[in-house]
Amino acid sequence: QVRLVESGGGLVQPGGSLRLSCEASELIFALGWYREAPGKQRELVAAVTRAHNTVYADSVQDRFTISRDHSRHTAYLQMNFLRPEDTAVYYCVGMKTIHTYVDRNPDYWGQGTQVTVSS
Repeated sequence: QVRLVESGGGLVQPGGSLRLSCEASELIFALGWYREAPGKQRELVAAVTRAHNTVYADSVQDRFTISRDHSRHTAYLQMNFLRPEDTAVYYCVGMKTIHTYVDRNPDYWGQGTQVTVSS
């Protein structure tokens, strides 16, 4: 069982920045983040493969950047120009094969971290 440990998150003003980190207990095919806001469907925010291929939700394109450090089994989500609508619980996810990555069907979930964007 792969374990995912998240850090980062918190309260930030609109237009500000935050960085989330997710450390996996072993190297897996892809890491990413989902988010869930009250009253909204859970959505994929971004994901990165071992080959550093990335995908982003349209709503965060050009504002968020996902990256990966293989030596530390860690992925990072740099979030810039944050908006109130980015407020949500962010979950780190792991996908162990290309199939679960393409299907956007994570095999592993982190505990979640709250991101609140408010003045």
